[in-house]
Amino acid sequence: MSDLENLLRMTAVQAEGMRGLGGYAGGMFMAASKVLGEETVRDANGAVAQNAGGKQGEK
Repeated sequence: MSDLENLLRMTAVQAEGMRGLGGYAGGMFMAASKVLGEETVRDANGAVAQNAGGKQGEK
């Protein structure tokens, strides 16, 4: 029974550590998503500007 108690205690400590790692990984994912989203918006705006310029030149 004492072995089981020790294992459960260590599991609880490790679960807290895993929770911290999950929060860290989630934060990194959200930061990367924001950066990639900004690049996508910037690229889309550049493409719209290029298309608008090309269409004006055709007229």
